Amino acid sequence: MHYVYILICANGKHYTGCTSNLKERLKRHQSGQVPATVNFLPVKLISYTAFEDKYKAYEFERYLKSGSGRAFAKRYLI
Repeated sequence: MHYVYILICANGKHYTGCTSNLKERLKRHQSGQVPATVNFLPVKLISYTAFEDKYKAYEFERYLKSGSGRAFAKRYLI
């Protein structure tokens, strides 16, 4: 499975990512090993969606990072 996830950071901003191992990726975020979130710890997982197809997961992540995708996430996922 591949997962698209949304974190909320200490500064109140959201971070969207994609991974095949959600537990390990979350541990890396929380321990400060991910440069994009290291300065905004602690982070908390607020939503994730599972996909069997890796490419569908990456497409959904890219969509969530777009303007209409952020609006969708705010309304339905966050």
